[in-house]
This record gives sequence, structure tokens and C-alpha cells, in this order.
Amino acid sequence: MIFKMHFNRFRLNTLTALTSLLFAAQAAWAVDPFTVRDIRIEGLQRVEPGTVFVSLPVRVGDTYSDDKGAAAIQSLFALGLFKDVRIDVTGDVLVVVVEERPTVANVEFVGTKEFDKDVLVKSLRDIGLADGRPFDKAQLDRAEQELKRQYINRSLYAAQVVTTVTPIERNRVNLTFTVVEGEPATISEIRIVGSKAFSESKLLGLFDLDTGGWLSWYTKSNRYSRAKLNADIETLRSYYLTRGYLEFKIDSTQVAILPNKTDIGININITEGERYVVSSVRLAGQYLGKDDEFKSLVAIRPGQAYNAEEVAKTIKAFTDYFGNFGYAFARVQALPEIDRVNNRVALVLQADPSRRAYVRQINVAGNTRTRDVVVRREFRQLEASWYDGEKIRLSRDRVDRLGYFGEVAVETQEVPGTPDQVDLTINVLEKPTGSLSLGAGYSSGDGLGLSFGLKQENAFGSGNSLGLQVNTSKTNRLMVLNTTDPYFTEDGVSRTLDLYYRTTKPYEDPDRYQLVTAGAGIRFGVPFSETDTVFFGLGVENSTIKGSLPTTWAAYVKDYGDSSTAVPLTVGWARDSRDSSLAPNSGRLQRANAEWSFAGDVQYLRATYKFQQYIPLNKQFTFAGNAEFGYGWSGGSKPYPVFKNFYGGGLGSVRGFEQGSLGPRDQFDTVIGGQRKFNLNMEILAPFPGAGNDRTLRLYGFWDIGMIAGDDADNANANDLRSSAGIGISWISPVGPLRLAFAKPLRKFDNDRIQNMQFQIGTSF
Repeated sequence: MIFKMHFNRFRLNTLTALTSLLFAAQAAWAVDPFTVRDIRIEGLQRVEPGTVFVSLPVRVGDTYSDDKGAAAIQSLFALGLFKDVRIDVTGDVLVVVVEERPTVANVEFVGTKEFDKDVLVKSLRDIGLADGRPFDKAQLDRAEQELKRQYINRSLYAAQVVTTVTPIERNRVNLTFTVVEGEPATISEIRIVGSKAFSESKLLGLFDLDTGGWLSWYTKSNRYSRAKLNADIETLRSYYLTRGYLEFKIDSTQVAILPNKTDIGININITEGERYVVSSVRLAGQYLGKDDEFKSLVAIRPGQAYNAEEVAKTIKAFTDYFGNFGYAFARVQALPEIDRVNNRVALVLQADPSRRAYVRQINVAGNTRTRDVVVRREFRQLEASWYDGEKIRLSRDRVDRLGYFGEVAVETQEVPGTPDQVDLTINVLEKPTGSLSLGAGYSSGDGLGLSFGLKQENAFGSGNSLGLQVNTSKTNRLMVLNTTDPYFTEDGVSRTLDLYYRTTKPYEDPDRYQLVTAGAGIRFGVPFSETDTVFFGLGVENSTIKGSLPTTWAAYVKDYGDSSTAVPLTVGWARDSRDSSLAPNSGRLQRANAEWSFAGDVQYLRATYKFQQYIPLNKQFTFAGNAEFGYGWSGGSKPYPVFKNFYGGGLGSVRGFEQGSLGPRDQFDTVIGGQRKFNLNMEILAPFPGAGNDRTLRLYGFWDIGMIAGDDADNANANDLRSSAGIGISWISPVGPLRLAFAKPLRKFDNDRIQNMQFQIGTSF
């Protein structure tokens, strides 16, 4: 008890003393309010005085108080420019004393190999740490964490970052980030626990992540990435949901990093559930009296396994079809009625069209350079018209196909207070549309080729394009200057002007003779539908034959001269639905062109047609087919000009034969080409061993067949067909698409020139 009384007395005395000190401090710090006659600022080095004066809540002539002093200190600290701030009062003069933070003079990185310096500088600038900015220890800590995060994203979990701060003159500091990157963390094991219907190896084959192979240095498929793992998990989920496993779920995912920080183990625990078969599909709700039309859109088939992709496809088709009639807010749900006894599921498609709406106005956002009219003229949905989902989707696709924007999205907003009106905003993210390209390519048939290109797809934001191309090689040289106005008329007729100069030499003996062609032309593109455009053109060109000529060419020059002028009328059509122009996996390409010279020294008709089809067999394998036809006719008293002949052999034709070596020959065994051309190529593309599912590096097997025939019908028969088969490598390299082929001729003749190994940079088929 006595101890407790003494303790209470001690606590009371302590509180009394502290309270007295606080009152004394407050009395010493407190200043009676006064009118400010002048304000002085001391301690500034780089910060402008105006920056401080603007931030002060008190001005000359105002009444100063302690509250305003506290607010002034708080406001100046909030600028982030000062390490210390205090306010002194001398009579009726207010003195603001500041101590500036050091300024970052330079940021250096030591030991960084994984990243380019510019990438790291940008990441630090985003958090406020950059040259010329005030130095803040808290920002430095965040910078270290940001650098570590960047390395973790590259699976470099063992990376260490040490920061050195070096003070220099004029209150500045140099920052040096010394990085020890260490070895990247690689996946040593991936397990899928709970799989019964499918083998674990089959499921792991769906993943882009793997435990590595001999090409992991290129594919980096064994580098852990959370984004890649999430994508693989969604692939796994989709695989089950499209095969009837309606109740499939991912129970958990564990990613374990071993103490050495270089090995990662991944465990994915799943519950497959039972496999369900669709017993029936029925419609429920309101379908605008068009039940039959909606039923025709159902992709789900009773009697087959439940397929989530077909369900999603049906819901989207229903929603889009409602949108075609103006119902912008239609809701469609697929409600499953599960019979777990018989493992069957009945699907009820519940629809609520909600209300019909029309478009009040269309806005364009995000275009800082491109004019609004360039975007608006691609729109097929009109203002003050009923909302039409099909036209809106078509409009979005047309804007995207312009190629001026990295992202294109259409946003629908309800008009407040008007339930039957919506506004559309098309949001675009502009990307650079000008390009300067310098490159080099090499092929076994064409030799070294240098290229230069200068192109502006969206000149001055007008939607017009300007371009200059220069290509040179041993056998083909080209210079083209062109410009295109995609909306030469309001109806969307485009106009292109071309000026070109081309030199062509024979593949087999490029030093013997050459054909020089110079010309100019104008082409108009007329849209016949939303997906089909036909091109009409008219030009004039002069062709001159030079050098020591083959017999056939020499005879032509003797009879008709070494220089001739043609006035060709051209007609062309193209349709491309491939999913990629560099590494296609699905889709079709069709291209037809006709050239008719109806005036000048020579009259002829030359037509070509190309057809390509890509069919995905599964995630790894793709079938590719290519067919090409060409035909030339004489259009007057003179024969078909020899310099318009077709040539065959090599990449892009029948592989295994020398480039340009197929076709009729003269009595001296010189290839002179022919008026008829036929090629058929078939390929099976597969992942390159060790490259996983990387589509930029693929192995392919092929079979080619083709021929070049003269103008005599007797020369064009199946007996002249050449064929070959082989294997090759397709690689989207940093300098362009590379094709390497090893071919074995299956059908050949004694005088054919064989070249088993062929390669080329800058070709697709």
C-alpha cells in the first residue's frame, strides 16, 4: 500500500511538471497577432522566391497569427522542395527560413544487363526520381523497391540493389544503383494435382510455361511469370469447360521459391467434377417475336458435351442480334439445370431485351493528331439513328484497320434523364504512323539486297499516305514513290499515284543482260462491299532491254526493237482474313490482279491469282496451303513480250530447284520463262523442338508442285510438272521473316538445276 501511494504521488508530480513545460513552451512560441510590414525569405538556392510567396497564406498588410504561421509551414513542406522550414518574427517583419532538399544531378546504373538503361530511367521517373528533381530519401527507398520489382517480373528473384548517394557541389547529389542481377529463377517442376480424365503430361502440353529445354535460352519458357501462369491456368480451365466438365474448378495454386532463389516449383490443385452432356436448349424471356431467328444463332448442340465456348458464342450472338434492332442494353444469361444423377444439363437461355435506344451523338476522344473527320468517315452508325450493334462493330473494325491507332474501343453511355438515348464515344490511342526503315536481306537465289523505306501513313493527320521505297539486290532493283488519298471521293473511293523505276536481271546469269522499266500510274480503289475493294489503274511504262541477250530475247529485239512503251490498264482485288501476316495460324488470303496493255508499242494481257489458306489443327500444328496461277496473252499483231514472262523455281515456287530455273529453254539451254504459271504448296507447321508453343520459331514439312509453260498449248501438260518435298525452319527474326528449306526433288528432268538448301529473309510462303 505504501509503495502504491508513493507511485501515485510520483506520477502526479511528473504530469504536473510536463504540463508546466508545455505551457512554458507555448508561451515562449506564441506571438501576438500583428500587421505584416514585410516578408523576407532566407536560404533559397535554386527555388524561385515566387514559388514560396505563392504558397504562403499571408501577405504584406495581412494580420499574422500563430494559426497562419502553422499553415504556412505546412504549405511549404507540402511542396516537397524543402528539408526544413521555420518562421521567425523580427518586429513586424516575417522571416521565412528554409533549407532546400538536395537536387538529383545524375542517376547511374552499374551491373544492369537484363534491362536497357532507358527502361530503368523511365520506371524511376514514374515514381518521381529523376535528374533535376529534389532528392527524397523516401523516394529512394521506393526506387529500390521498383527496381527489384522490375527484376522480379523477369524472374530474377536473387537480384540485389545497393544505392550510393554522393553529395556534390551546389547542394546536389549523384545517385548510383549498383545491381547484382544473379541467375534468373527457373521453373524446376510443374504439377497438376487432381487430374483423372486427362494425363498430366497432356495438360502440361497446353501450357506456355514449362521446365525448360535446349532452346529455353531463346523462348524463356522456363522463366516464371505470374501473367503467363494466369494465362496457362485460363487455358487449362477452358480445356475442361469445352469438354463437358461444367463444374471444373481450380482449388489452389502454389508457387514456391526455394531458398537459393533460382528454382521455382508450381503446384496446381484442381477438381474436375463430372462430365456433362447437353440434354436440351430452350429459350425463355422476350425475343421480339423472332424466336426462329434467335434459334438459328444457337451454337450449342444437344447430345454433345457441354462446351463453354459454344455457350459464350451463343450469348454474344444473341446480344449482338438484339443490338441490331436497337436494344443496346439487352441481357442474356445461360442458366444450367443440372441433372447430377444422369450427368446431363439442360440450358435455358433467358433474355431480357430491356428498352430500345437510338444514338444521340458520336464523340471521338484520344486523337491528338488525327483529325476527327478521318475517324468519323469510317463510321457506319449515324447520329439520330436507331442503335445498330452490327454497324457499330463494323465502324470500330474500320477505324482499327486504318492502322493509325494502337487501341480502338467504343464506349456506350446512357443519356441522363432520357432512357431511350445513348451517346457513343470512340476512344483511340494514337501510335506513330511514320516509319523509316533500313534493312538488308539475303537469299540463295537473289543475293544481298539492301532496302530503304520512308513512309507516313497519316500525313499531317489527314489520313493520306506518302511513301518512298528503295530496294536493291543482285537481280532486282526498285525505286517507288507513291501517295494515297483513301477518301478521294466522299463515297470512299481511294486514289493512289505511283512513280517507279525497276531493274531486273536473270537469276542464272545476272551479268549477262537486264531489263530496265520506268513508269508512272494512277489507281483508284472502289469499295464494292465492306470487305471487298476493287482497284482500277492506268499507267504508262517504258521497258528497255540491255546487254548480251539469249537467242529468244535477241530475236524479239531484232524484230521489235530493244525499247517499247506500254499503256497498261490494271484491275486488282484482295481479301485478307489471316490472323497474322507474319506468323498466320488461321484465315485466308486471296489476291487477283490483271494487267492489260491496250495501247503503245506492245499489247498484252497478264493475269495472276493467289490463294492461301491456314487451318489450325490444334494449338501446336497448322496446315497451310498456297496456290498461284498466272497467264499471259498477246493482244495484238506482235507476240507476247518476252520481258513479261513468268519464272519458277526456288522459295515461293517449287523449292529444291534453283531460283528462276524452271520453264522453257532455248537451244542454248537458257531459261526464257513462259506465259503460264502454276504453283501448289502445302505445309504442316509445328513447334520447333524445345521451343514449346512459341509461334515465332516453327518447323515445317512441305510438298511443292509447279510448272512454267510457253504459249504453245502442247507445252502445258502434267508431264512438265516438277515437284519436291522437304523440311524447313520458319523464324520471325529481328531483321524480318526468315525461311530456310531443305528440299528433295521428287519429279525432275535431266537438265534441271537442283539446289537442295535454300533460304531467304523477308518472305512468308
